[in-house]
Amino acid sequence: MRTPDIGAVTDALRTRLHAIWETEPGWRGWLSTVDHKEIGLRYIVTAFLMLIIGGIEALVIRLQLAGPDLRLLTPEQYDQFFTMHGMTMIFLYASPILSGFSNYLWPLLLGSRDMAFPRLNAFSYWVYLAAAIFLYSGFVVGAGPDDGWFNYVPYAERNYSPGPNQDIYALGMMLLGISTTVGAANFIVTAFKMRAPGMAINRLPILIWGTLTASVANLIVVPAVSLAFFLLWMDRQFGTGFFQPALGGQPLLWQHLFWLFGHPWVYAIVLPAMGMVSDGLPVFCRRPLAGYSLVALSTVATMILGFGVWVHHMFATGLPALSLSFFSGASIIITVPSAVAVFAWLATIWTGRPVITTAFLFYASMILLFVIGGVSGFMTASVPADWQLTDTYFVVAHIHYVLIGINVFPVVGATYFWFPKMSGRFLDERLGRWNFWTMFLGFNLGFLPMHLTGLLGMPRRIWTYSDGMGWDGLNLITTIGSFLFAAGVLIFFVNVAKSLRSGAPANDNPWDAPTLEWSIPSPPPPYNFAVIPTIASRHPLWENRLQESRARSTLDRGMTLDHGKETLTTTPMDAEPERIVEMPEDSYAPLLLTAGLATLFAGLALKAWPIAGTSGLLVFAALLFWLWPRRQLLERAPAHG
Repeated sequence: MRTPDIGAVTDALRTRLHAIWETEPGWRGWLSTVDHKEIGLRYIVTAFLMLIIGGIEALVIRLQLAGPDLRLLTPEQYDQFFTMHGMTMIFLYASPILSGFSNYLWPLLLGSRDMAFPRLNAFSYWVYLAAAIFLYSGFVVGAGPDDGWFNYVPYAERNYSPGPNQDIYALGMMLLGISTTVGAANFIVTAFKMRAPGMAINRLPILIWGTLTASVANLIVVPAVSLAFFLLWMDRQFGTGFFQPALGGQPLLWQHLFWLFGHPWVYAIVLPAMGMVSDGLPVFCRRPLAGYSLVALSTVATMILGFGVWVHHMFATGLPALSLSFFSGASIIITVPSAVAVFAWLATIWTGRPVITTAFLFYASMILLFVIGGVSGFMTASVPADWQLTDTYFVVAHIHYVLIGINVFPVVGATYFWFPKMSGRFLDERLGRWNFWTMFLGFNLGFLPMHLTGLLGMPRRIWTYSDGMGWDGLNLITTIGSFLFAAGVLIFFVNVAKSLRSGAPANDNPWDAPTLEWSIPSPPPPYNFAVIPTIASRHPLWENRLQESRARSTLDRGMTLDHGKETLTTTPMDAEPERIVEMPEDSYAPLLLTAGLATLFAGLALKAWPIAGTSGLLVFAALLFWLWPRRQLLERAPAHG
């Protein structure tokens, strides 16, 4: 490594770095930027838009089920609505919103100037956007996916679904899988190589642990579900028979491939959100997180055990008793690491001095919702109980307590927490209290009764029901609660829009928080850090207060790296400086490659083979454009010292 320049933060340095890292203004910069902050914000905005769309679909479903024998939707329309609702909330909102926050925050938390692969980062967003548009293309013309977000065969085979509905779903999920896979690889390399000197593995914020663990899992399980969708598409297009018994196939193979992905995916969309709580809650309790090491280890343990529980979705399929016993035991044991996080949060609140802000309310309420969702999940881990509860509204209640209670509530809390850093303005606290209580009361009014509805025998995915079943009042309460929850979400978006225009200005560290992102201006400059910080503890901004050791982090003097678009890589474990790397400039290549892929998948969906073939050539050309050297490679001077 060449000897870097060491200096202090000056106005001249800031001006020089700003010129180097700034994205070109106008539409050219908008289409070509690789700035992780811009990409993170795009993820967040797009995912929140998906939340709105999925929420509207849910409200239509609840209107259909508000009373007996209603005919707001036809059975075919209802199938498409509940399929698109599940697909949107699980695949197009829950994971991408966490990717957005992680994209924005990771380099700021790690003391770096960007993600490891900036162009790959931009590519992951563009493909996500293309996949979302692709998946909705059929729905807007009445040919959306209609077999549930889990897409069980044989119903998804051509014999039972002859239209293009399931072809669009299969191809769209494969396209989305590309985005998830490249994004996961980028997060993993960033976590191990792009940390500030001194930020050893045991000093990482818990949000880093959560997203890193989820990314490792995604690299393993996303290929499984992509393979499943590819085999289904082959069955539908060419009659291969992977899932058709008449042709020697096995329908149960679909469930194994899907849930091998599906259950680790559940943890992938809650562990980063749990990391948000672990990093944000202690700030408002005015003390470090209780049991940091145990929480970090429990995060990893949860994901490892998550690979051994997928069959609890299949207890009613007739599998051997020994298999049921093993997966039932694993499903019960996995509650232990989850409980570690819950007790750590409770201990942090109990031993701290809580400041009751809107963000604190959302974080703290998540603990209660997590416990309710966890207990209902624990019940279905028992095989005899699961046989009674499977495919009833009890399971619908459980999945919503998990996916909304442990995803949406922490995400909204994280927005209140990090909005001042992202925008330089506070969200309105008075409106925030209305936001919280409306969402909290509406959510519990809407989904808590579903447990009882399920215990009374109401099946999942039911289009309508007859009078006198005993479900009328509970369904009406659920519908009222759903609309109240939606009103709370609307208040949240009103607060964001209002605060962007006229919110109270925020300084660099308005919450008196301990991590690196609060040491730089709000909003952050294009280069993030004027000098690369050197870290001596987990809480670099609280060192004088905590007095945990004599060592102190250095934030205002360090490597300037101002000879070009440069940043530092470090060793994976101890974060010792390794080399200076030159980062790529803004590029149209990610967008061009995405356009080629989107056209290719559209050609496959339309069975327009000439278009698909031509698009394949465009993809190859875009890859060449991406990889083509743009500067002369010069031999570097040997390292000094």
